[in-house]
Amino acid sequence: MNGNERLYFVIYDISDPKRWRSVFRTMHGYGEWVQLSVFQTRLSRVRHAELIADLDGIIHHDEDHVVIIDVGAADKVEPKVVSLGKRSFTVVEREPVIV
Repeated sequence: MNGNERLYFVIYDISDPKRWRSVFRTMHGYGEWVQLSVFQTRLSRVRHAELIADLDGIIHHDEDHVVIIDVGAADKVEPKVVSLGKRSFTVVEREPVIV
């Protein structure tokens, strides 16, 4: 297991539906979908930089907004979450990466 991974929440507000879909598809490659424009991810420093570069190449900085929140070391953090409604919330687990 990679002790250098951190847990991040990525929240975005994209004004154009085509760019929104592109960001949504990109985020599926990095983490787990939580809600409409919210993902949680476990990322190393390198994968975090790759994510920022990928999103930076998609969004229009004068129209869109992306927030990446660093929650802490993925193996140690225990986020306190209240989840209401039909979907339950669980912290994304480390999964093997097949290259």
